[in-house]
Amino acid sequence: MRVPDQIQPTTMHEGLPSDAVGRRVACDGERGTVRFVGTVPPTAGLWLGVEWDNPDRGKHDGSHEGVHYFTCRHPKGGSFVRPKKASFGVDYLTAIRRRYEIEVQQVLGEEIQISTRTVEMVGFEAITEKQKVENLTDVALRLCEVSSPGPANEIRNTTPHVLMLDLCGNLLCCWDDVMAVTEQMEELKELQLSHNRLRVPSNPTVRPRAFSCLRVLSLTNCALTWPQLLECAPMWPLLEELYASENDITELQKPNNVLQSLTLLDVSTNPLVDGTVLSIGELPRLENLNMSKTGLSTLRFDDALPGCKTAMFPALKILAVNSNNISEWSVINELEKLQSLVRLSCRQNPLLSQERNPGTAMQLLIARVGRLEALNRWTVLPEDRRGAELDYCKMFGLEWLASGGHRDPQQNRPSAEFTAQHPRYQSLIQKYGAPEDSELKKQEPFALKNQLLSITFVCPDETDRKSVVKKLPDSMIVQKVKGLLYRLLKIPGAELKLSYTSSKMEGKEIEIDNDLKPLQFYSIEDGDKVLVRWL
Repeated sequence: MRVPDQIQPTTMHEGLPSDAVGRRVACDGERGTVRFVGTVPPTAGLWLGVEWDNPDRGKHDGSHEGVHYFTCRHPKGGSFVRPKKASFGVDYLTAIRRRYEIEVQQVLGEEIQISTRTVEMVGFEAITEKQKVENLTDVALRLCEVSSPGPANEIRNTTPHVLMLDLCGNLLCCWDDVMAVTEQMEELKELQLSHNRLRVPSNPTVRPRAFSCLRVLSLTNCALTWPQLLECAPMWPLLEELYASENDITELQKPNNVLQSLTLLDVSTNPLVDGTVLSIGELPRLENLNMSKTGLSTLRFDDALPGCKTAMFPALKILAVNSNNISEWSVINELEKLQSLVRLSCRQNPLLSQERNPGTAMQLLIARVGRLEALNRWTVLPEDRRGAELDYCKMFGLEWLASGGHRDPQQNRPSAEFTAQHPRYQSLIQKYGAPEDSELKKQEPFALKNQLLSITFVCPDETDRKSVVKKLPDSMIVQKVKGLLYRLLKIPGAELKLSYTSSKMEGKEIEIDNDLKPLQFYSIEDGDKVLVRWL
């Protein structure tokens, strides 16, 4: 396939910049990078070969009629456009004037119009003063086609007090241009750069004042790899929060002498290789890690035995692993090794759908990770934990006994295999005592008949009402049970109060106080009585 020559800079025309190749352009609301400038026979005139950020905007891979003009990452990510249809953007100062000074002029225009009336606008001067560009602390230039800083040092004079700068979805093509903007904002703490395509600088530390106060950086959907991020990281010596979702990160590498101040890292929606997360396990201050939609299926902390704590991720408190491929409880057991973990979100994983009802899965998660205070956005209350751990002991009690477990501590020697599968079990029976034979639950295969409970509903305050016996699935949530009772008992609009009694706990009445929990959460069993009261 023949490769054509590109137009040389000295022959650029039609108002194109001399460095057009590599520059960012906008066209009909889409952004892309110029990969070719030249003629495309048999057509006449100049064309731009553009690789689009959104490959759906493209038509081909940079080839036309057997000639390869430029290369795209996506087989249909490129197309040719006429120069007059493409915008190479504006400088920062022009964008500021368009975005803010016009607004101030509109406000001042309203003042003039209003001032023709005999009305005194008390405090109006203070409002317009606050809206002056030089007083801005938050600058939002999202999708404003910013491509360059503008005249030297003018930003320092125009917006000197910026703390937060939003440049998402603009036309900046390199970090050097970004630094030329930010080094004139000595107080800048937060920078939003998502949906840009930025070339890595040849010398990241050439402008040490560019990000000297930066704490928060967003780089979502910037087509970055982890090595590229590490190459840029020396620019951000005090960075605390890094948002890098929807990039091209596949394998994490150890951040040597960089990113050591990170407290939050978001690498969600990146195709990570299993096990690669351990490479960042020594970040000393990392408290919040988002690994949702990364394909995670396995996790192992080999430095810690079952029941022990790992030295990895010493400060990690919050972990999100939603929408992954976790299908084994062994992964959850590994999370128990994290010494600081208190908040976990793991929705939409195959592991949870394996359980016959969501309540059981939630209980197992709570029981297996002992320090959780919040799970999947739900607060784990002390009574939730107690109920989950007691049920866990009953659920796996027979397996514990069969493996060598014993109610006599002197004879209690469960197998290494059982301990690996249930690392918290020993500590739980020390906490609550070993379950009695009558409490042990045999693990039966799923079948509808195994999940139906025969429950007697009684109205203790309404002696003229007969009790009602119904067979209900133990996965039915309390809210639906109440709806059924409204219909069965023909109760007028009133707030129902439910509790239950069991033959195993004579004289004790247990309140059913959470409408979103399933019956099984309360350990309601076949033959129990549910007491129905209303106000």
